[in-house]
Amino acid sequence: MAILGIDPGTRKCGYAVVETIGGVPLDLGIEPTDRLAERVRTLVASYAPTAIALGRGTHSAFVQGLIAGYGIPIALVDEYETTLLARKRYFAAHPPAWWLRLVPRGMLLPPRPIDDFAAVLIAERLLALREN
Repeated sequence: MAILGIDPGTRKCGYAVVETIGGVPLDLGIEPTDRLAERVRTLVASYAPTAIALGRGTHSAFVQGLIAGYGIPIALVDEYETTLLARKRYFAAHPPAWWLRLVPRGMLLPPRPIDDFAAVLIAERLLALREN
């Protein structure tokens, strides 16, 4: 069962298609908000997700309006601490260079936006709710 996770934002949105908690996402990326509906259309056609997990945060109402109408239920999911956890997930997938390993991980900032990793966490939270 694939879940499409979306981390909504004013200018950009992270997205991820996830099947298992802690597994490798089937697809992930960051899309400008004004092009998100088109990207969701292609993801729905490619992966046929059973639900969309939309982060309940900044700009979620607007983004929900953009992605409604695909016949897939949209679940609003709490975004609490997803930025911090996404940072950890990013560095697990992309370990820092050798000299940066001396810096505590909590002080490191990723070199790019991590909205896609936040979307993974949002999708995994919905999966966890469905498993319980």
